[in-house]
Amino acid sequence: MSTLAIDKSGPTRKVKYRSMSRDRAWALRWSYFFLVLFAIFSLTPPIYMLITSLKSSAEISAATNPWWVFNPTLSNYVELLTSNQFLRFFWNSAIVSIVVVIVTMLISIPAAFALARMKFWGSTTLATGVFLTYLVPDSLLFIPLFKMLAVVQDVTGITLLNKWYVLLFIYPTLTVPFCTWIMIGYFASIPKELDEAALIDGASWLQTLTRIFIPVALPGLIAATIFAFTVSWAQFLYPLVFTTSVDQLVLPVGITTTLIKGDVFNWGQIMTGALLGAAPPLIIYAFLMDYYIAGLTAGATKG
Repeated sequence: MSTLAIDKSGPTRKVKYRSMSRDRAWALRWSYFFLVLFAIFSLTPPIYMLITSLKSSAEISAATNPWWVFNPTLSNYVELLTSNQFLRFFWNSAIVSIVVVIVTMLISIPAAFALARMKFWGSTTLATGVFLTYLVPDSLLFIPLFKMLAVVQDVTGITLLNKWYVLLFIYPTLTVPFCTWIMIGYFASIPKELDEAALIDGASWLQTLTRIFIPVALPGLIAATIFAFTVSWAQFLYPLVFTTSVDQLVLPVGITTTLIKGDVFNWGQIMTGALLGAAPPLIIYAFLMDYYIAGLTAGATKG
């Protein structure tokens, strides 16, 4: 009886193994299909931008095959990289992004540490409120922000509007809430024994943060830094509203406002400027992608 049962179960197990392998094979095929589809949709715009940037204005106007370059040229790159105006846009974006990242980290790290580790009444509600603040779209915030800055400018006499440094006060309203939320998740995933041991040894909360949590939470810090830099570098609406003079513009607004004149679009230089503008975030993501993913997924588990 036992031998018969074993013989009967053998083919059943083989069928199960075969069905599982078939399911895995189909799952793998569908995964590759959707990955290829995603790659096509994701890579088509930058490839088209690269092709267009290598064309002259005459070739673009000729409306020939848009996916082929018949007479490649680097004139668009040379004109932009030797243009003082474009270099000014690039410099303004770099200064604003770097300063905003520093300000964001100086605010987000202590705030996240306090909300994640220094438990007090209302800390959970406050942490949720910080994240909900980030969900408010900037298309609704720029009107009250503009009125507030106009009032401050009238009262103090300090020129804020139409100056690139006004963005240093505005961009943190976008970067601080989300970076704080990222760091809350990362700090909460660190074992409690670390800060408890530090406090027993006589360390203050500030020493616990600077000597223990910041080194341990380095991937989370890098993720928050990358996010703050990307938002500051690519922001379009706020600089469009708060800066109008050409010498005060940052790169995204400068490209669209100076290379589009009326109904004339300088497509070659627009695509070139967009590619050059996308280079710094792309380089940062290429070298720090692992840290970015680790920082974003850190809050999924605790301990």
